[in-house]
Amino acid sequence: MAITLCFDFGNTRKKVAVFHGADMREAVVLADDTTETVQSLLSRYKPAKSILSSVIDHNPAIEELLAAQTRFHKLSHLTKVAFTTPVGKPETIGADRLALTAAAIHFYPTYNNLVIGMGSCITYNFINKYHEFVGGAISPGLEMRLKSLNYYTAKLPLVKADSNVPLMGYDTNTNILSGVVLGMAKEMDGFIEAYKEKYRNINVLLTGGDIVYLASHLKNRIFADPDLIFKGLYAISEVNNP
Repeated sequence: MAITLCFDFGNTRKKVAVFHGADMREAVVLADDTTETVQSLLSRYKPAKSILSSVIDHNPAIEELLAAQTRFHKLSHLTKVAFTTPVGKPETIGADRLALTAAAIHFYPTYNNLVIGMGSCITYNFINKYHEFVGGAISPGLEMRLKSLNYYTAKLPLVKADSNVPLMGYDTNTNILSGVVLGMAKEMDGFIEAYKEKYRNINVLLTGGDIVYLASHLKNRIFADPDLIFKGLYAISEVNNP
């Protein structure tokens, strides 16, 4: 069974998922993007294919390494995908958003899909039932909000994220958590309601590492899948690395 490595380089973490056929077996957080780190993965898993989604200025040497030892594809606006991008500048669409869109269409092809990605930023990605990525919105993510309160004030502490958040904070830390975590939940619910008012037969997907802090506070029905971007990358790899 062919092995595929799906690399996702975000602003906060560099990760790779290991697929055996279409089955995702594990996900690994990488310490860095050196050729030594990538070579260790190639030696360990011996993949036939690889794909890279990157929103950072990563080490370009790893692309040559992956291309030399696997059937490699770098996700970009030139990638063959199962949807269209009728926006003003399709070349500016982030690779992560392309992967999430591909996953939504792969698993829910008959729906209007709203995919909410929770990474360094929150991305709202709307794909209609005609398989058109129409656009969405971007706002600060959980860590960015917590860090900004500490950075831009003289006395507010840097608070660690938590899912156990009271509506009414009783000290500085819980006031911050209530404002940030519940504020994000209200923001997301507001976006979801606005999309539901405009579109029928809409499916809402939530993904990203911060699901554990937010999912329980959302009132809307969602499908939560922390590995959605990897599944989208695999689907794209199968089309572009036949």
